[in-house]
Amino acid sequence: MWLSTLYRFAARMPRRIRGARLAGGWSGKAPEAQLRDGPAGNRPDAGPNPIRDYLARHGEGPGIQKWQHYPDIYHRHLAKFVGRNPVVAEVGIGSGGSLQMWREYFGAGCQVHGIDVDPAGISDSGAGITVHIGDQADHAMWERFRAAVPQLDILVDDGGHTPQQQMITLEEMLPHLRPGGVYICEDVHGAANRFAEFAFALCDGLNAGEIESETGVDRIAATPFQSAIHSIHAYPFVVLIEKREAAMPAFAAPLRGTLWRP
Repeated sequence: MWLSTLYRFAARMPRRIRGARLAGGWSGKAPEAQLRDGPAGNRPDAGPNPIRDYLARHGEGPGIQKWQHYPDIYHRHLAKFVGRNPVVAEVGIGSGGSLQMWREYFGAGCQVHGIDVDPAGISDSGAGITVHIGDQADHAMWERFRAAVPQLDILVDDGGHTPQQQMITLEEMLPHLRPGGVYICEDVHGAANRFAEFAFALCDGLNAGEIESETGVDRIAATPFQSAIHSIHAYPFVVLIEKREAAMPAFAAPLRGTLWRP
């Protein structure tokens, strides 16, 4: 088994090198006019964004530090939860400012859970906010957390930022998210980041399967992973995974139309 895994890894290296060469030697242009006039979703300052607005006016109180392009990512994937009383967890609460940010963004009915290894962290959590003390690299901590929080819609990993911590957190908590849930790992910095390698390997799971042709339809039976996971997104410094709202039993590509080239 390990030999076949090693072979597949080695076989992918030429393509990885090719892709790295394209990114590292990028010569494509993005004129400033295109950035101003292009699709709103590609501009960090385009359209209403309550998270961006919250950060812009947060001049006093518990500290928050987020990269300026993060609010666009948050709002794009998390707006569907606003007003729906989601259960949210953030790993790495620092001074606690982002816990209050999530509660204001999603509404008073949401429940926010902060997780931090520092026992001197936030103790006065406030209404709708609960703080858990524990190490995100500790499997037993996550077992206790799942027992205490049996339903979870969103997890934001802004914790220790080491690949091992991030990998353990994803392994322990991605299966725990409810259908439609969103998993966000922040601050995935550096080329050849080991957590990014781990997360992008999940893309192989999304592309798995053999095509079976029936009359007028090509079909691929969904694996358990494909049935549960909707998509995997990569942004600068962020890996984001969305779960499906409902199970996907199979993928189908029916033939449509009457005229076909031989």
